[in-house]
Amino acid sequence: MNTAKNTAGAAGLIYLVVVITGMFSLAYIPKQLIDWNNSTVTFNNITTSPSLFRIGIYCSIVCYVAFTFLLLLLYKLLRPVNESHARAMLILALLSVPISFNNLQHQYAVLTITGKESILQTIPVEDLQAKLMLSLQQYNDGILLATVFWGLWLFPFGLLVYRSGFMPKFSGILLMLGCLGYLVNFSGNTLFANYPQTGIGKYMRILPAVAEITTCGWLLFLGLKSKKNEKQKI
Repeated sequence: MNTAKNTAGAAGLIYLVVVITGMFSLAYIPKQLIDWNNSTVTFNNITTSPSLFRIGIYCSIVCYVAFTFLLLLLYKLLRPVNESHARAMLILALLSVPISFNNLQHQYAVLTITGKESILQTIPVEDLQAKLMLSLQQYNDGILLATVFWGLWLFPFGLLVYRSGFMPKFSGILLMLGCLGYLVNFSGNTLFANYPQTGIGKYMRILPAVAEITTCGWLLFLGLKSKKNEKQKI
């Protein structure tokens, strides 16, 4: 059992990296730099703060690499609960990784548009701003596609947590609800042009955020509990 708790602790630490880098790249950076209603402001923000934009890309890469290692640890931890469910969790989550990495090319396109002197001097600024917003929108569309698998893997993960016996059942329920949140937002944004204006999306985003942060905390708790028990034995 201590081995399982050590694995849980390692998974919790990596999950924490995923959560922090994910929030920074997907929430903080866009809030600081992007105004979807004003291409001029967005262009000026990125050209004057290129380092912040680059850090956002770097954090995305760290997030996706850490996520891959997290999945391997979770598979090891939860495979004894139900191997077929653990395999489904692993496959569904891993499918999101190449989609996410490939999608970063649109972020690099933004760097090209805003950072190459030869381009800035030869193309009218209005055209550059239009290309910039197109690249950012394509990046957002790629994120939307990735959320299909960001959502689907949470269902078998939640089921495994619910049945594990060493993690709280409510965490498993939250993870399965998180799956629902991602899929509702994907369906709404894909099927209905006015979905962002309904306000449903921000509530649906809360479900996976709460679920994953809670699960990360419990994994860390299990790991710390294991370390404490080992010290007491010594």
